[in-house]
Amino acid sequence: MKKSVFVKVLAILTAAVLLLASFAGCASNENTASESKASDASQTDSSASNVVYRTLDEIKSSGKIKIGVFSDKNPFGYVDENGEYQGYDVYFANRLVKDLGVEVEFVSTEAASRVEFLETGKVDVVLANFTVTDERAEKVDFALPYMNVALGVVSPDSRVIKSLDELKADDEVIVITGTTAETYLTEKYPNIKLQKYDTYANAKTALENGQAAAWANDNTEVIAYALQNKGYTVGIPELGSKDTIAPAVSKGNKTLLDWINSEIEALGKENFFHADYEATLAGTYGKDYEEKLVVEGGKVE
Repeated sequence: MKKSVFVKVLAILTAAVLLLASFAGCASNENTASESKASDASQTDSSASNVVYRTLDEIKSSGKIKIGVFSDKNPFGYVDENGEYQGYDVYFANRLVKDLGVEVEFVSTEAASRVEFLETGKVDVVLANFTVTDERAEKVDFALPYMNVALGVVSPDSRVIKSLDELKADDEVIVITGTTAETYLTEKYPNIKLQKYDTYANAKTALENGQAAAWANDNTEVIAYALQNKGYTVGIPELGSKDTIAPAVSKGNKTLLDWINSEIEALGKENFFHADYEATLAGTYGKDYEEKLVVEGGKVE
């Protein structure tokens, strides 16, 4: 009898051990599945976190839109003596804000920061004399254009540069980092020495101090500079291809892009951009440049 009882107890203990092992295995599988789901969720969240822009509805709900503009590029975007943003781009920005029904937060940007500010969500829109290029269009979404532009070169009257071929081996040309002028000269004229500056103010100071033979930039900028500063001439009014200036939003922000495009088309019907030119640029360029520069309603002639 004692041997029989021992055998029965041993059998019961063995069964219990097997049952516990089975429960442990199930628990382990459940934990693994949970960890896998958590990992998948984490990856989904990480992927979703790459979207940094605010949609049109989110901007309206917040009551404020953040617009990147220049603070030192008169007459397109600059801060006046009262600390207020002014200029052609700012005039347009204020109308967008009014029609959207929100407040505005202007964010000062430099040329090289425009794409980064959109990619990181620091601004919702860039209105900073932004030339449309294929390279930039891979990183941001451009709306319809509102201005024509080409590259130009300004130089001192003491030695007006009318062709880049006139530059000597030791001559240097000023450019702003992140501009189409920098890209164009680097690709098309790699032998030309470039002086690169982050701000327009520093570029102008360098030209005035005789640190370079010329300054290459948007022709609108160098023409304005020559008109406002005696002793300088735009010897090359058009360099390279003719391009356009347009607002830009973060890549994929379709709702905001569609609204801006509709706004530009609607503003064109009232000749808004001609009014903008006359209010902000006519004092610099006069009437002669108006039809050459203004793009009305997003339609390039």
